[in-house]
Amino acid sequence: MLIKNHLAGLVKQAIVAAQTAGALPAFAMPDVFVERPQRKEWGDFSTSAPLKLARDAKRAPLQIAQVIAAHVPSDEAVAKVDASAPGFVNFTLNGAWIAKQVDSILAQGAQYGNLECDKQLNIQVEYVSANPTGPLHIGGGRNGAIGDTLANVLQAAGHKVQREFYINDNGSQVRIFGESIFARYAQALGRDEPFPENGYQGSYIVDMGKQIAQEHGEKFLNMPRKDATRTLGRMGIQSVLDGYAKTLNRMGVRFDNWFSERSLHDDGTFTRALKILQDKGLTLEKDGAVWFAAQELGEDKDAVLIRSAQVIAEPDERPTYLGSDVAYVWNKLVERKFDRAIYIWGADHHGDVPRVMAVTRALGLDASRVTLLLHQFVNLKRGGELVKMSKRAGEFVMMNELLDEVGPDAVRFMLISRSADTTIDFDIELAKKQSDENPVYYVQYSHARIASILRKAAESGMTPEGGDVSLLKHPAELELIREMMRLPEVVELAAAKLEPHHLPHYAIDLAGVFHSFYDQCRVVSSEPGDEAISRARLKLVNAAKTTFARTLTLMGVNAPDSM
Repeated sequence: MLIKNHLAGLVKQAIVAAQTAGALPAFAMPDVFVERPQRKEWGDFSTSAPLKLARDAKRAPLQIAQVIAAHVPSDEAVAKVDASAPGFVNFTLNGAWIAKQVDSILAQGAQYGNLECDKQLNIQVEYVSANPTGPLHIGGGRNGAIGDTLANVLQAAGHKVQREFYINDNGSQVRIFGESIFARYAQALGRDEPFPENGYQGSYIVDMGKQIAQEHGEKFLNMPRKDATRTLGRMGIQSVLDGYAKTLNRMGVRFDNWFSERSLHDDGTFTRALKILQDKGLTLEKDGAVWFAAQELGEDKDAVLIRSAQVIAEPDERPTYLGSDVAYVWNKLVERKFDRAIYIWGADHHGDVPRVMAVTRALGLDASRVTLLLHQFVNLKRGGELVKMSKRAGEFVMMNELLDEVGPDAVRFMLISRSADTTIDFDIELAKKQSDENPVYYVQYSHARIASILRKAAESGMTPEGGDVSLLKHPAELELIREMMRLPEVVELAAAKLEPHHLPHYAIDLAGVFHSFYDQCRVVSSEPGDEAISRARLKLVNAAKTTFARTLTLMGVNAPDSM
């Protein structure tokens, strides 16, 4: 149990005891929330419950706080309970109990920070899902870092999580992509083939064409043009997806499932979901197209689900993205029975959010089971100057280029270091610095320094074995343990708010507290009689190493033993 929840239980016991003693009148037990106060002099934790009880108790909040504080039962974790204006009950933790948490952290090891939730949910997190028509760019990289870290956090919070990449492999983009590849393929074979006006640009298309020409010769020139472009489009999509998988694997971003949009149409899911809307009178036909009657649900305007045959000739190109989204949300919540579906999209999709939520309601599903997280864009900078172009692709900064120059750890850390709704300025030069200015280096160096301390101690015959944590009484020691104890709370917060950026913020705070401890307390002393405190401090830094490693692992960042 989180200590704040344990303290909330003590407050509830105090309220019951005060009511039994007649010090407080009878009223229904309120929800009690215990939090860390803004100022350290107010203690380790505090609750504002008395402020909310003033009306029911018909007392001044400060008086209620004083009564509750006087009735809090004794507890080994608590050294002091007091009341403060205008109506807070403050808790100061017992130093001896704090020191015991070192052994608890070491016992949990790589599981430290994991929570047991009251209700385990089966959650799907869908992320990246970039159109597979070109190399992964930095925006897709941020999406992947957020999604993968969020999945880690939700698992640590006790839920079952499936990670999914949604492949946009249906519709006109496949044909256009195929026509673009065909043109470059034919040109590679010496044909004077015009490039389609709305084709996909970039040297990667030229490279694809050359590779296909080398591997298949004139095979696709001898096929009917429609079949050739369709086949090349699907081949190109698979090639891009293979590239995505390699790039994302370099970042430590992984998936349990790669889900094809086309499968929603091939297996009849789209038809089934559309019929539900039709049976509810929530579709209409206009200008040869099938529309979602969104205005019936209070939306500003209706939206096309299936384009007119007069506009789009090919039947499989007529369903819109929204049409597929109707089938996809049905597939997630009904056919695959996820309790919750989390989509992570770029901010440029903000206009699609209300429509997806509207079709969810239209299908008769609980819209609270669907969450669409939007992330802002990434400005890549070098020495203060904006980096606009990729050396290779021509239109965007490719993730592979950034990974080559900066490395995956810095990329992962930086891309989740800000709230998703905030634009990131990614400074390449800062990410490469090996100094405390670089937050990634600062945190990883803390872990490496501890590993070095433990190695050198072992070489001199000193280990944490038998260390007595009750000797840990120095304020800097206790402050480090307090900070280590925050990790489960950070996991809870990040999971509840779906905000993985709390992890890197915590990691930086933990590094700061560790370095302060290291400056004030010599871990291994050669002075006579200091063996006992040295072993206790080795236990402490070993627990700190566990906490750093767990935090970094949740972020998908390596925890190096040397740097």
